[in-house]
Amino acid sequence: MKYLFTFLLVVSCNLSFASTLPDSTLQKLDQILEQRQLFDAQKNKEISALKQSIINTEKLDVYQQFKIYSSLYDQYRTYSYDSAFIYINKLQKLAAKIKDPSLIESVKIKQGFILLSSGMFKEGFDTLNAVKTKHLPATLKQEYYSLMGTSYYNLGDYNKDTYYTNKYNQLGSRFIDSASALLSPNSYDYLSMQALKDLKENKLDTALGIFQKILANFRLNNHQYAITTSTMSDIYIRRSDYNNAIELLAQAAIADIKSSTKETTAILILANLLYQQGDVKRAYDYIKQASEDAAFYGARQRKIQVSSVMPIIAGEKLNSIEAQKRALIMYSSIITLLTLVIIGFIFIIIKQVKKLKEAEKVITASNASLQEMNHTLLEAEKIKEEYIGYSFHINSNYIDKIGRFKKVIVQNVEARKLDEIKLHVNRIDLKKEREELYHGFDKVFLRLFPHFVPDFNALFKEEDQIRPTGLELLNTELRIFALIRLGITDNEKIAQILDFSVNTIYSYKTRIKNKSWVSNDEFEDKIMAIKAI
Repeated sequence: MKYLFTFLLVVSCNLSFASTLPDSTLQKLDQILEQRQLFDAQKNKEISALKQSIINTEKLDVYQQFKIYSSLYDQYRTYSYDSAFIYINKLQKLAAKIKDPSLIESVKIKQGFILLSSGMFKEGFDTLNAVKTKHLPATLKQEYYSLMGTSYYNLGDYNKDTYYTNKYNQLGSRFIDSASALLSPNSYDYLSMQALKDLKENKLDTALGIFQKILANFRLNNHQYAITTSTMSDIYIRRSDYNNAIELLAQAAIADIKSSTKETTAILILANLLYQQGDVKRAYDYIKQASEDAAFYGARQRKIQVSSVMPIIAGEKLNSIEAQKRALIMYSSIITLLTLVIIGFIFIIIKQVKKLKEAEKVITASNASLQEMNHTLLEAEKIKEEYIGYSFHINSNYIDKIGRFKKVIVQNVEARKLDEIKLHVNRIDLKKEREELYHGFDKVFLRLFPHFVPDFNALFKEEDQIRPTGLELLNTELRIFALIRLGITDNEKIAQILDFSVNTIYSYKTRIKNKSWVSNDEFEDKIMAIKAI
């Protein structure tokens, strides 16, 4: 239990909040609240696994049964009072059957805890007062004294009477001292007990220092973290530091949801603080969750506490909604009048804008067409310049070769050296001449389209890509589509240039297109889209 009565007493005072709240933590809490069913589902999954292991009790001895029932009790102790009580009864029967005094007394401590958690204070104290501590080992004695101490503190908070509250706090501190004597001074349980005692004795600085030490030096589970932060928030509430109190309570509520703890007060206290600050929406959402948790667990006293706060917050939320409705109606009326005026202007403007858009479309289309045409003309001009230069160079070389060849032939004819003539004719290597022609073409083409080969291969899977070998710049397949890129699409012309049959050119093109991931109809469009420099 988380000392609810002290918190509610302090929160009930008129609070003056700072304007800035730890909104990021509250947003995180809102998100976690939406996921709470996932955490509960995980909890139920763990419980189902334990229940599955106890189905065949004949195969388990009484000690194994006691251990599993204890684990199920631990799962339910802060989750569901009714279910926890069922396993308390089972544990009582097994402890009596085993006839182990320490087990019998340990079950009483467990029973006392859930009775107090559910708000059954008389039954809880009666059960705890019946515990025979002489039968308890040190660990159970510490647990017993700790529970008695916190229970007396809670009774003092509930009583709210100066005389009796002081008396109950003194009794609680005695039990806390007895529990602390059995603990290591550097343990989490020892420090948390000392911090609680200092808080009850109004030693706020000392208590705050211990809580900060716990948070800094211990790796707490979600339940321990929730208890530490929610109790620590009471210090800031007493000091009217409500921002830090809200931050800690939000963190505690997040940890409670993650551990599926329904026996909790953090979110209830948080709802009260937020309501006082004016955050009615969140206050209402959180008080609803507190009500659901109290009903789920079966915490009687908390149902009463929630029911005393919830109507106030719900009423405030209803007033807020009504005020919003009235404001909405007023704004709607004003907006309707303005809308009617604006609609007239909009109608006129739309007509003008429509005309402008139509004109803009025509201009844009014309500009795009002109740009495309300019690009095509520039590209064609560059290609023409390159290949005119290339043609003059090739032709000049051929004229020189023919001149030299003519001179040699004339000399040999005059000398009637027919064998020499035949020798010179045979030296003409047409294949080499054609290869030089292709190589020259390739050089000029790749100067114009330096990215042609990688862009061409991008149309194929890696295993189907075509790469020139040796000293080749382009091979036959690439050269066919290079000619197509230059605008030579007729198969007969391509066949004539490359010295192949038309059927061979067609076969090359079909085979290559079939390997591409691009459809055959689109393939040549993709080739034509390859850009020149």
